[in-house]
Amino acid sequence: MASFSSSLLWTTRLPLHCPPLSSSHNSLLLLRFRAPSARLGRLPAAGWRIGGSRERSGCNGNFSRCFSTGRPTFRVSASSENLPPMELGKNFDFASEERLYNWWESQGYFKPDATAAGEPFVIPMPPPNVTGALHMGHAMFVTLEDIMARFWRMRGRPTLWMPGTDHAGIATQLVVEKMLTAQGIKRTELGREAFVERVWEWKEKYGGTITNQMRRLGASCDWSREHFTLDDQLSAAVLEAFCRLHEKGLIYRGSYMVNWSPHLQTAVSDLEVEYSEEPGKLYYFKYPVAGGSSEDYLPVATTRPETLLGDTAVAVNPEDERYQKYIGKMAVVPLSGGREVPIIADEYVDKDFGTGALKITPGHDPNDYAIGKKLGLPFINIFNKDATLNENAGAYCGMDRFEARTKLWEDLEKSGLAIKAEPYTLRVPRSQRGGEVVEPLVSKQWFVIMQPLADKALKALEDGELRIIPDRFEKIYNFWLSNIKDWCVSRQLWWGHRIPVWYVEGSDESDYIVARSEEDAYKAARAKHGEDVKLTQESDVLDTWFSSGLWPFSTLGWPNTSADDYQRFYPTAVLETGHDILFFWVARMIMMGIEFTGKLPFSTVYLHGLVRDAQGRKMSKSLGNVIDPLDTIEEYGTDALRFTLATGTTPGQDVNLSMERLTSNKAFTNKLWNAGKFILLNLPPTSDTSAWEHIREHEFDTEAGVASLPLSERWVVSKLHELVDSVTTDYEKYFFNEAGRAIYDFFWSDFADWYIEASKTRLYKNEDVTSLSRTRAVLSYVFETVLRLLHPFMPFVTEELWQGMPHEGVALIVSSWPNRGRPKDLKALQDFDSLQSLVRSIRNARAEYSVEPAKRISAFIVASSANQTFIEEEKAVLVMLSRLDPDSVNVVSSPPGNADQAVHLVIAEGLEAYLPLADLVDIGKEVERLKKQAAKLQTDYDSSMKRLSSSKFVEKAPAAVVQGVREQAKEAQEKLNIINSRLELLNSMAVSSSQ
Repeated sequence: MASFSSSLLWTTRLPLHCPPLSSSHNSLLLLRFRAPSARLGRLPAAGWRIGGSRERSGCNGNFSRCFSTGRPTFRVSASSENLPPMELGKNFDFASEERLYNWWESQGYFKPDATAAGEPFVIPMPPPNVTGALHMGHAMFVTLEDIMARFWRMRGRPTLWMPGTDHAGIATQLVVEKMLTAQGIKRTELGREAFVERVWEWKEKYGGTITNQMRRLGASCDWSREHFTLDDQLSAAVLEAFCRLHEKGLIYRGSYMVNWSPHLQTAVSDLEVEYSEEPGKLYYFKYPVAGGSSEDYLPVATTRPETLLGDTAVAVNPEDERYQKYIGKMAVVPLSGGREVPIIADEYVDKDFGTGALKITPGHDPNDYAIGKKLGLPFINIFNKDATLNENAGAYCGMDRFEARTKLWEDLEKSGLAIKAEPYTLRVPRSQRGGEVVEPLVSKQWFVIMQPLADKALKALEDGELRIIPDRFEKIYNFWLSNIKDWCVSRQLWWGHRIPVWYVEGSDESDYIVARSEEDAYKAARAKHGEDVKLTQESDVLDTWFSSGLWPFSTLGWPNTSADDYQRFYPTAVLETGHDILFFWVARMIMMGIEFTGKLPFSTVYLHGLVRDAQGRKMSKSLGNVIDPLDTIEEYGTDALRFTLATGTTPGQDVNLSMERLTSNKAFTNKLWNAGKFILLNLPPTSDTSAWEHIREHEFDTEAGVASLPLSERWVVSKLHELVDSVTTDYEKYFFNEAGRAIYDFFWSDFADWYIEASKTRLYKNEDVTSLSRTRAVLSYVFETVLRLLHPFMPFVTEELWQGMPHEGVALIVSSWPNRGRPKDLKALQDFDSLQSLVRSIRNARAEYSVEPAKRISAFIVASSANQTFIEEEKAVLVMLSRLDPDSVNVVSSPPGNADQAVHLVIAEGLEAYLPLADLVDIGKEVERLKKQAAKLQTDYDSSMKRLSSSKFVEKAPAAVVQGVREQAKEAQEKLNIINSRLELLNSMAVSSSQ
């Protein structure tokens, strides 16, 4: 809104059909016309109600001109002949957020403008689990991504924020299994097809919870394009991706160590394993050397003694002199019935850690697995899939793993092989979903060879094609991809994308067929094995991260590369997510995107941190510090929560969420609301066409227009234009915290505390039409621009205020962003800064002398000729803000004759103030107050000097203590000198006044 059109005012009366109006909007419907054609613009959301009625009926509209910026704007009253300005309620009603959101969505504002030119701005939403409920992590990513979407939408780029949910294989299957168990039904009793059908039923009933909750946060994503990772389109993409990788030789089946969940009966990814520190024991026992005496043994220690039954070696450091004589010999596995394992030397063993001797269990420990592979040791599995011990455990077969631990240690003690057991803090791996202890287990799984994919992803960062914010995560990205391992993509579940592999019945498992459908699999099998061949599909499903790794392009139509969305919106622009899944999701999307599309799926990765409690602790149910976003919204409003999250952290840094900050930002919402009410109250009624014509004459996008304004107006408009420049740059650089704080500071301090207060000198009892209209125009212009700048952070209150205020356009969400480079008067900035300093100094003096707030005081303002000009110009502002007596303010070029009886304030070069003490204080009372203060200081001084005069104290007390007493004495003396000087002045003033 840079200027106001001077097109002709007119009033008319037209019949039209209106949608039901919202009672919360004072029964007003904003319609837009463009002169001179007067074509009807877009209406606000259909379905708005008044009095609970949803009926549509004809209504006569009384049209009159409202404030606009370049085109006529009209309000329509559905019920009143004499239309007053729209009134805002006492406070912003949080209940209106849902109404505003439904209106935005119904009008299609979240969809990218198909007619807009330019490069699209596309964000693929990190798909939350379909089982999820909103938590602060979701609130963080929704807030940041919605800020991006709203900003670039207002900048005119076709903006697509692609939403959706993840099928969350393990989590969803676990939820439905628990539901069935409560009904007395086992998954295995239902069978696979019936169970999957039950899961789909659950998804249809409960799966929309998380997306509905994201709407409460204001997520302006295009819900018409919402996807689910098990949609037909995305499922087809998963099949295509698996088959292509297999055709390139990048997928294989093999036995490797995985994280095994005994309860879920499936491998789980590293991300689904959480480590917790728990109390346990470290068990020390003897490993006998075969053929040796009772003194020939290696002492070893373990936290899991039951695994010794799967040991295949004992390892020592080759330079450890204690065990040199045993290297190359055999050791007897305790309680194994005499099974022997080699004693080997390997530099992996730290001779100074623990006993210096390690039991090696390649089948049940990740580190031992690596040693076993390197040295060619045998692998012995002692666990069943349910974590009971199998036949390889001998006498302990059938026992639960923890039961076996207790029993085996008792047997070691009985056999004389136990040395000791001591308390030890364990780092226990637990399943993120079920909470059970995960078991390292060698299992036959499907793997993707990752190194060829990782090399391309590394090169993209090296070549500068990919940017990670903050850039410190580039090192982590490089480290992970440089040390990448093959990816276990198979899961032993029923819910998910079933692996497209078919085995030939009656043949070895190595005889399998990979195909995009069962029909294609049979065609290939019959060509090889004849018409009677029978096939069985692989029972495993793919890791959820496999399908979500295709998300940026599968949601846009891939593998159909001619699809409209794929052609228009791929590659996407930004991927925003938590830094904790940089490897598990972000890096995999980059690798998959380059592999399957030949392009990076996005050029920028923005990583946010965790949301912690006020003490910086991770939120958890066990700590009882979980903050529910929906409860927070109910109490503080969505805007306050969003603003708190967005301004409380920098990229990659965790944010501590405190109630104090939420309360402060709720107050910010109220401050905005009250400012809007003040401005609206001081605008002329819509019937005053003359007043509106004067308002529309003013423009602020030219140097001449700004230069014609008085100082206060030049200052606030220049400050606003500086804000637009800096905030726009901050948005572009993803410095959202800095943008938010800058807007906050400008609005609260510069605009609300200074300019609105200054404007009252022009608004009240002002007979100067030009001055009055100019102030009204500036108030509206600045506030309307602030609403635009703030909208991405606080969409609801800004839209509601926008609809209540004079404005151009139908909705703030699709309004244009303020232009950069508008004129700024640097001299005005400097002059008003001096005026502010003068006001602050006078206010501080009033506070220091406890002057009654309502009391008006005199002042002599000593100023250079240049400063006198703006002081005189803004004398009314100075008087009001400083609570001065307007008849006793003198702007002079030299100090007054009684300067020695005044408080002297030095503001800046060429600007000072003298405030007569007689105005500031009751001399008699002030003398008494200062005498009491002097007496106390004298007592403190005498006490300090008495201590310092004692040689015993000075010689024996610590030097720091003695020095502290000296400083106390010095400080008391300095304060006494100041008070005595003031008393002398006050006494002389009292004498003068009595003469």
